[in-house]
Amino acid sequence: MVSTDNVAPISPKQWQSRGKLEILLGNSIFVVDEGDVSLPTIVLLHGFPTSSWDWLPIWDQLAKKYRLIALDMLGFGFSDKPNNRSYTIHGQADIVEALVKIKGLKSFHVLAHDYGDTVAQELLARQLEGSGQGTWLSCCFLNGGLFPETHRALLTQRLLLSPLGRFLNALTGFAKFSHNFSSVFGAQTKPSEQELEHFWWLINVNDGKHIFHNLITYMRDRLEHRERWVSALQQSTISLAVINGSVDPVSGAHMVARYKALKCRLDYLAELPLIGHYPQVEAPDEVVAHYETYLESLPDRSAIVHDD
Repeated sequence: MVSTDNVAPISPKQWQSRGKLEILLGNSIFVVDEGDVSLPTIVLLHGFPTSSWDWLPIWDQLAKKYRLIALDMLGFGFSDKPNNRSYTIHGQADIVEALVKIKGLKSFHVLAHDYGDTVAQELLARQLEGSGQGTWLSCCFLNGGLFPETHRALLTQRLLLSPLGRFLNALTGFAKFSHNFSSVFGAQTKPSEQELEHFWWLINVNDGKHIFHNLITYMRDRLEHRERWVSALQQSTISLAVINGSVDPVSGAHMVARYKALKCRLDYLAELPLIGHYPQVEAPDEVVAHYETYLESLPDRSAIVHDD
């Protein structure tokens, strides 16, 4: 990962050694759970097409003050990758809630990115209905397609969603992946060749590349459930924050403008003018600084219920 003063780069294999597999709703799901249980908890939800490894650049710094729990969602990273068309955002939300339940979390913060933003929207809707597991203390969104009308999908993503998707999978190699993946980063914060190799290796664990066309169906979910998921942002009784890389061609400054126009709840906003789609990877120190400032601004922190 991007090297910072706070964390030394480690490989996905080393990251794997820090977690374990949990059986959640019949699926083998990779989970990393680090930090004293007496600390406030943050549940971290990663993006497409990557994994919990995305959180590494900000992990150790946040772990000084918080217990951190991250999973590789079904079809990603080191988790099971069934080759079928039944992946849904609701199904991923069910797995996250199963994790919250087995960990016995009473209250926690949520930090989400990209695909994880959409999962968080469904989970937020459940919180507002009173049916969600545990009690959310806050939710912070990094770059993601919160609104289908502003999500500027890459051509590769659109093709994966089409009937040609499974054939595209077979033709996509490291060079094409590297070009597409790098294109959503800021001009000055592109991933290195080694980082791209690590991302590609993780995607291909358990033959994962060949289910991209199944995972990408979340773009249809966003259209189908738009009213529910946007209403959750507008009507939230839970504090919401956005930390956004502005030059992201997929969900950059234009997404933030739409967020404001729709009058979604917004308790904290940080716009990073030179950063792209992966702010936690491209500008980890800035993200941590903003996120900790946000968390420390929340009211009634003394009333937080810690997990025993």
